[in-house]
Amino acid sequence: MRPARAADLAAVESLVHDAYEPWIEVVGMRPVPMEADYGALIAAGLVHVTDGLEGLIVLVPEDGVLLVDNVAVRPESHGKGIGRGLLAFAEEEARRLGLPALRLYTNVKMATNIALYTSLGYVETGREGIKGRSAVLMRKELSS
Repeated sequence: MRPARAADLAAVESLVHDAYEPWIEVVGMRPVPMEADYGALIAAGLVHVTDGLEGLIVLVPEDGVLLVDNVAVRPESHGKGIGRGLLAFAEEEARRLGLPALRLYTNVKMATNIALYTSLGYVETGREGIKGRSAVLMRKELSS
């Protein structure tokens, strides 16, 4: 795992497109991560990528919590534990930053993602509209 660099921008955008494109039909529109400005996120040091660019995670420190803003894995790399590894990295980063919890949101129609997050200890804290989409809000408290 390493911070994404400016030179990774095209690969990051391609990865996000490939990861979320199958969800367009399910959600009925482009998922929120497809709309992000990855150049700005990379410049801010918020994007972390796996060494082979099979996956990425966008982490945003907030007051008392680390926001997992995006987790993306190339479709051909699904089932290899990359997503779980990215989320484990997020936990390590939260602890390193002294933050006691992580939060994330995902589309209500992304049932497989919700099941993964639940299996990793995230709990649903609510539902709300985010950028015209229905989102499930989830949180994971970290043990000390």
